[in-house]
Amino acid sequence: MSRPQPDLSHLTDQYDLTDEEFAKTLDAVMASHTRRDDLWVFGYGSLMWRPDFPHLERQFGVVHGFHRAFCVYSHVHRGTRARPGLVLGLDIGGSCKGVAYRVRAADAENVVEYLIQREMVTRVYTPRWVTVRLGDRTVRAHTYTAAHNHVQYAGKLTPEQAADCIRNNNGRSGNNSEYLRNTVTHFEELGIDTAPLLHLERLVAGGNRDL
Repeated sequence: MSRPQPDLSHLTDQYDLTDEEFAKTLDAVMASHTRRDDLWVFGYGSLMWRPDFPHLERQFGVVHGFHRAFCVYSHVHRGTRARPGLVLGLDIGGSCKGVAYRVRAADAENVVEYLIQREMVTRVYTPRWVTVRLGDRTVRAHTYTAAHNHVQYAGKLTPEQAADCIRNNNGRSGNNSEYLRNTVTHFEELGIDTAPLLHLERLVAGGNRDL
């Protein structure tokens, strides 16, 4: 019998976690993890190049059943509620190349606490477990997927629609176009296909739409 996903039934609002909800979310994730085991974390965006948590091992891996996409409207970091930007999320279907980190069991709860604080600025990102293939083996890893029932879930946008959201939008963490450029730069360094993102960059800049 497979181990369960975290019970997040206590989350009802769309935005900020209360202190009680934060504690319950942390407890729910840890209750669905075997505490004596090391924790694996799967990163598909900025966690790939800026994890900012202690880890014992770092490996490239593939998740099946989810894909990386610009599917999350940004109301905080790269836009506002009035003028939403667009950022990456892990959405249902397909597959996703990313980075898996192994965290020692003793650090697991502190790392999950940090990740909830980092990822759940609003509740559009949902903590869950995914299976990551690392070469000839698989591991169960903690990650954050896009919540389809959230007002910030953008769904499947055309490149032109995505470019319109990214162009000229700004948030707490800076310009949305810079977020896209930074993502392209790091993906190139990691050897991940950047062709769709380069096409999106050209659209944001008003370039050729006929590629």
